[in-house]
Amino acid sequence: MFASLFILLYAAHLAADYPLQTDHQAAHKADRCVAGWRANLAHAGTHAAASALALAVAVTVLGHTIKALPALLALAWITGTHAFIDRRWPVARWMRFARQEQWAQRGGAAHVDQTAHVLVLLVAVLALTR
Repeated sequence: MFASLFILLYAAHLAADYPLQTDHQAAHKADRCVAGWRANLAHAGTHAAASALALAVAVTVLGHTIKALPALLALAWITGTHAFIDRRWPVARWMRFARQEQWAQRGGAAHVDQTAHVLVLLVAVLALTR
């Protein structure tokens, strides 16, 4: 169950982060204004919907048993942390702390961002399958 849930949630993450994310969301989700928060929350909502669909596939197609409360908590965790990470300052702060400023200037922030999201999914799947 662990592997299939992780693969489904990771596929949902990739879909929400790339083909389902609008140009406007990508450009403005870290802006420090109402429009930035709106773009950020709309993008996080896409993650919630895609992840919910992934969990529904796990239950209906693969026959996994996932209780409602743990599923809702996992969706809240995925959605909330995604919105937080995508504000961009947490990744920038981590890269400064880890002395990765030069790598950040060469595009490394995108890799750190995606790694953070994958670790979030790992925690969610561990919680769902414990």
